[in-house]
Amino acid sequence: MKNQIMQVLAIQKKSFPTPEQNMDEVRRMLDGYSGDRPDFMLLPEIFTCPYDNSCFPVFAQKDGGEVFCFLQELARKNQCYLIGGSVPEADESGRLYNTSYVFDRAGCLIGKHRKAHLFDIDVPGGQYFKESDVLSKGEGATVFDTEYGKMGVCICFDIRFPDLFLKMREEGVRMVFVPAAFNMTTGPAHWEILFRSRALDQQIFMLGCSPARDTEASYVAYGHSILADPWGRVLGELGEKEGLLSAKVDLGLVDAVRQQIPLRAREGMELT
Repeated sequence: MKNQIMQVLAIQKKSFPTPEQNMDEVRRMLDGYSGDRPDFMLLPEIFTCPYDNSCFPVFAQKDGGEVFCFLQELARKNQCYLIGGSVPEADESGRLYNTSYVFDRAGCLIGKHRKAHLFDIDVPGGQYFKESDVLSKGEGATVFDTEYGKMGVCICFDIRFPDLFLKMREEGVRMVFVPAAFNMTTGPAHWEILFRSRALDQQIFMLGCSPARDTEASYVAYGHSILADPWGRVLGELGEKEGLLSAKVDLGLVDAVRQQIPLRAREGMELT
């Protein structure tokens, strides 16, 4: 029997102009944390710089760079699985990606997700943003192994594509971690319902971590880091300010809900 009970921690932090300032802010917030030691820690999307196309080329780093090593040490120091939010990543050819690194308790890289669905929207009177002007897209879902079973990671706009989550479910995922930065147009309208929907339709836990809201920034994040369970309930949610969302997750609920409502057993049945 796999371990069923695990502690999770989402760090909702402000965005500062440089990676060094943002890494210092993570350290500061963790220094003030007095709760149970997390088994899984999650940072926000693009946690190292402002969420702005002009910043991505300036602060992009390759694997093994300063930010990569910071995340590696953070996992090792806290003896936890770390889903390192996301960062601008440059590959060997110079292409840029929105990338989430996953490290195990020893600081070993065990997963890497490049955002598969880029945030390209144009809402009249609301939000305009096109990541594809600067970033390249990744491919598929990302799943990693732990002593609690398989876990998944996706980034922000990926959450709108149920097929990605179905694929993770089919690979045995019990929980998905989502660094995200919804804005003040999409956040109030879609944030909670998307986390609850993906939790409900795939019968998994969902943990989302957003940057804290800064009304002076060029991109204003919604905040509201959130934890939803397989029954579609919100177990914890922050507001717009900096904060730590700490919670105990009982993965036994995944098995219980799947037994009570056996969705997969009904797949392939003809509708009458």
